[in-house]
Amino acid sequence: MSYENITYAVDGGVARITVNRPDKMNALNHQTITELGQAFDAAKADDAVRALILTGSGPKAFVAGADITELLAQAGNAKGASDLAAFGQEVFRKLEHMGKPSIAMVNGFALGGGCELALSCTLRTASTNAKLGLPETSLGIIPGYGGSQRLARIAGPGVAREWILTGDMFSAEEAHRVGVVNRLFSPEELEEGTQKMLKSMLAKGPIALRFGMELVLRGWDMDQTAGEALETEYFGKAAETEDMKEGMSAFVEKRRADFQGK
Repeated sequence: MSYENITYAVDGGVARITVNRPDKMNALNHQTITELGQAFDAAKADDAVRALILTGSGPKAFVAGADITELLAQAGNAKGASDLAAFGQEVFRKLEHMGKPSIAMVNGFALGGGCELALSCTLRTASTNAKLGLPETSLGIIPGYGGSQRLARIAGPGVAREWILTGDMFSAEEAHRVGVVNRLFSPEELEEGTQKMLKSMLAKGPIALRFGMELVLRGWDMDQTAGEALETEYFGKAAETEDMKEGMSAFVEKRRADFQGK
């Protein structure tokens, strides 16, 4: 499949998706979100893809936000604005629920829809010159691509209220401090550090990774007892896999496990 606003490539089991509108600070318009959805579908369907890196082209921006021109066109149109938000949420949900780990490699501004896109990834790395935030209230609107919900779950309601109500931009260091960014690197080390993190994840059992991600996602909306019951269920499922036998055998035999995702 050919794309105009993103690039998509697979290498060594990793799909790399790059939002490629550097002249627009990689802003998300409808076409770009559509292409992202198509790329997410392709990555999920490809058994050769075990993980995904999402980033933005150029040195300035991961994704600087949504396309303001498109948003302005919905002024006074509640139905149109709601449909726009619902579409973005649907596409971002594909990424979040892909069942394969994804890392947002934040190489610059990640604001508004860009921050929401990063929050949809399993994990986030960032360069020290990155800036993150949800500035929608500065425009008289609110986050529409799931940001209010994911930020509260990832960093807590206090952080979500501060980011949304102030509309401020926050440094990568502050985002790391509150748990939005998982690992922080210098601009020169961002690519290498992200790849090292991804390599560590790919050495683990693919089914175990998927189960772990599903438990965290589903557990968000459960109480402790229900979440532990779900964990018990998945623990039993993991014990039935060939990967479990391989992982345990490799540990006893003091060798590296060769997981097959079965």
